[in-house]
Amino acid sequence: MKLEGVRVLDISLFLPGPMLTMAMADHGADVIKIEPPGEGEPMREIEGVKNGASVWFRNSHRGKRSIQLDLKSESGRAVFDALAAEADVIVEGFRPGVAQRLGVDYQRVRSFNPGVVYCAISAFGQESVYRDRPAHDLALQAMSGIMSLTEGFDGKPTHAGIIAADALSSLTALSAVLMALLRRKDTGQGDYIDIAMLDSLMAWMPTLTSTLFVKGHAPIPKQERNLGGNAMNRPYECADGRWLVLGGSELKFARTLLEGLGRLDLLDYAALPPGEGQAPLRDFFIETFRTKSLADWLSWLEGRDICYAPMRTLKEAFDDPNLVARGMFSRDAEGSEIIGTPIKFREEPGRPDPRLPALNQHAGEGWRRRSP
Repeated sequence: MKLEGVRVLDISLFLPGPMLTMAMADHGADVIKIEPPGEGEPMREIEGVKNGASVWFRNSHRGKRSIQLDLKSESGRAVFDALAAEADVIVEGFRPGVAQRLGVDYQRVRSFNPGVVYCAISAFGQESVYRDRPAHDLALQAMSGIMSLTEGFDGKPTHAGIIAADALSSLTALSAVLMALLRRKDTGQGDYIDIAMLDSLMAWMPTLTSTLFVKGHAPIPKQERNLGGNAMNRPYECADGRWLVLGGSELKFARTLLEGLGRLDLLDYAALPPGEGQAPLRDFFIETFRTKSLADWLSWLEGRDICYAPMRTLKEAFDDPNLVARGMFSRDAEGSEIIGTPIKFREEPGRPDPRLPALNQHAGEGWRRRSP
């Protein structure tokens, strides 16, 4: 696999860091998770537990090893130093300044392991006016402006359906770690990576900032292209209370749809900029899609060159056999659900290891490779 021989030390907790290191483990990296004294990684017990492990932990810590250390103690730091000396990558998710106080920071590790790639993930970054403020995903959605744009049909803001800040910062960090490892092949030197969860959200704003950057004021969500302002790019309720989503604003899709519905006279509205100018077309779709059930509309749309999809529940999404065919859903020997890796290589594909480490299971192993 692509990352065989790469040694990763994970001293982060919760989601961004562990999801990053699990992605590396899925592709061959040897990941040792350092867990704090007591109950260890909080995700071991959070939310629903099945077959002795939480769903969160199972799908963020598979294929890793576990060593429990008290990093505040001299003995704990001594073990950390021994592991850090042989590590290619270290990932931490402390609030800025904590790693230095514990003595596990980059400058100290670099003094005895100059090739280490050290990735620090925090809410606001190591150098920030907010650096000392605690924050999780929802607060960062609020700070970034995303929550103000995520409106329900009641016009009130709400949070995104996924943990957007955690997800994007984890993927940003994975990209950075792999870049640094690639560069190290030429220089022999590692690097320090400062990933802010807020930065990771702000970097994905190109499709949301046109109104702000051109007109100088915050966008009105329901008038934005990707937030309901485009009649061909929004959800519509059907007669049975289910929802159909039109998901492509290209004029060719609008022409095909309107031709099928016998209303090509409305095509010019689809060519207008998103916003109130498209209201007649949106109103037509609202009334039209309410006349039949979702199943009826899906049958009618089948085979037509239109970008559309049914709005599924999460259960419906995971019941799709395509997930199994793509390796994105499987079960372990006990029947527990495993979400697969989205990174697909033709050569050396990833092989997610569904085994979970018991707390402190691998204490004393050092860097001895675990047998397959």
